Amino acid sequence: MALLDVKNLGISFGGLRAVNAFDISIEKEELYGLIGPNGAGKTTVFNLLTGVYKPDSGKVLLDGKDITGKKTIEISKAGIARTFQNIRLFKKLSVLDNVKTGLHNKHHYSTVEGILRLPGYRRVEKEMDEKAMELLKVFDLEKSAHIDAANLPYGQQRRLEIARALATEPKLLLLDEPAAGMNPNETGELMEMIRFVREEFHMTILLIEHDMKLVSGICERLTVLNFGEMLAQGRTSDVLNDPQVITAYLGE
Repeated sequence: MALLDVKNLGISFGGLRAVNAFDISIEKEELYGLIGPNGAGKTTVFNLLTGVYKPDSGKVLLDGKDITGKKTIEISKAGIARTFQNIRLFKKLSVLDNVKTGLHNKHHYSTVEGILRLPGYRRVEKEMDEKAMELLKVFDLEKSAHIDAANLPYGQQRRLEIARALATEPKLLLLDEPAAGMNPNETGELMEMIRFVREEFHMTILLIEHDMKLVSGICERLTVLNFGEMLAQGRTSDVLNDPQVITAYLGE
């Protein structure tokens, strides 16, 4: 059984069909790419998968569980985490506290315990501090734990956003243009980091990306969208050599 199984997913905005009859099946621990020209509907697909939008057709199954049309928080708890094309960190919180925000899916204390700083609150906070520091060490960010996220260099902010997503203990990680704004050296480091995350965390990853060097370097299979329609799907090398895909990208 595929970890993610999407059938006939679609949504319209004001009569415009933004995504139509979208199908995808991703196996556990697969590294899968979703590509296409600007405006093709890729981020809309991510928004459908994470509950930002409710589809008007189709079904989404995560590890066999129907999550179609669920609320964002329910989908997060079910096991989908994401990053964004434009980094969305809590810039005025510390690096450590940013990761801790992702831990609240699994760690809880009551409002009263929090207000009165009761033993239950202190125990949970200690557990979250330790877990967050473990994640920061994985991403070589532990020395920056107590500085504001806004003060991190761009590449480290990207790493922090991925660390925060992993703090939710997802089954599926969605990366929306993780290489956006990066120079070639940073992109190379990002490729290695994505491979590391897949192997270290046994993670299934679906990414949107325009950098074809990154896509061809790490993705095993691809789906191509164009004007909300699926244009091609299959092994990365086959898809990138498809004449229809080349035409869509070159605009010929």
